[in-house]
Amino acid sequence: MRRYGFAIAALAIACFAWAQTPSEFKGHDSPIHCVAFSNDGTLLATASVDGTVKLWNYSTGKEQQILKGHTGTVNAVAFNKDGTVIATGGQDGSIRIWNPKDGKSTKEVKAHTGGVQGIAFSPDGTLIASAGADKGVKIWDAKDVKELKNLAGHKETVYWVAFSKDGTELASCGNDGVIKVWSVKEQKEIKSMMVELPKVELKIEPKKEEPVKDKKDQPKKKDMGKKEEAKELRDAFNAVAFTPDGKTILSVGADKYLRYWNVADGKETKKIGPTPDWIMSLTISKDGKKVATAGYGGSLRVYEIDSGKELFKDHYKQWITYSAAFSPDGKAVVTGTDKGGKGIAKVIPMK
Repeated sequence: MRRYGFAIAALAIACFAWAQTPSEFKGHDSPIHCVAFSNDGTLLATASVDGTVKLWNYSTGKEQQILKGHTGTVNAVAFNKDGTVIATGGQDGSIRIWNPKDGKSTKEVKAHTGGVQGIAFSPDGTLIASAGADKGVKIWDAKDVKELKNLAGHKETVYWVAFSKDGTELASCGNDGVIKVWSVKEQKEIKSMMVELPKVELKIEPKKEEPVKDKKDQPKKKDMGKKEEAKELRDAFNAVAFTPDGKTILSVGADKYLRYWNVADGKETKKIGPTPDWIMSLTISKDGKKVATAGYGGSLRVYEIDSGKELFKDHYKQWITYSAAFSPDGKAVVTGTDKGGKGIAKVIPMK
């Protein structure tokens, strides 16, 4: 009986080990630019430079579907609230809508004149927001993917869009170093946020003059010097997210900081960093208590949002990390990476 009991226990342990989520999801021939979970945590989507999106059973690691249709890099992927619809944005400028059950595309629209860099569903699933290399932020009716509004205002490529939890506001950010907050109902800008730069004094540079032979050739007073205009060169913001209460926006970017912004007055309230690398992505846990940031050089950091306390950090050498997503149960962060040209979704357990 004792031996029989040991055999049952061994079998149970073996089955548990087999059912565990794998530490890596492999299958893309090119880097993974974006990762996303279905709301119930059963599916993981990985969007790649190879032009495909793969859907994985997160528990077993088994590949469920391959979404093919984009003619170039797939930069963004998002699930609607009940996981019945997937939206993707590609470098080909298109948004595609997919059925995750059969992997078929149900709708395609030419969304931006440049690549689609970011995409997001509203919390109720009725709207889609997209960010483009053409400097545009667009709002779409999710049912028929009809454009409702092109929100103009950014001066360079827009990388990211994110809805507030109640769906009333939309945040966007990009290469111009500006975070914009938009009213979804009124479809207009209500706030701009940017890092305050050091003041630069304008200098007058004397203009060299050649000897004047004739009085009529004497230069006019306004030509005696020229002003050097101060240019506001700001680091790009790569990703933004609202905290669950909608009062704060978190941002990351090329300046290597995680920044906190007060939505009410648009002022920066806190910054954490710098990290060793550009920060390419951030993700907030479903319970709203933690934020994880993923760095271009392979660094991953997790912080407690309220206190800013660092809870986890690691640096994965020779990995380029483009994106990150908390698993819905909060037990892991999955990163979309480039390791030697191959796309790997790496699972990092959280204690």
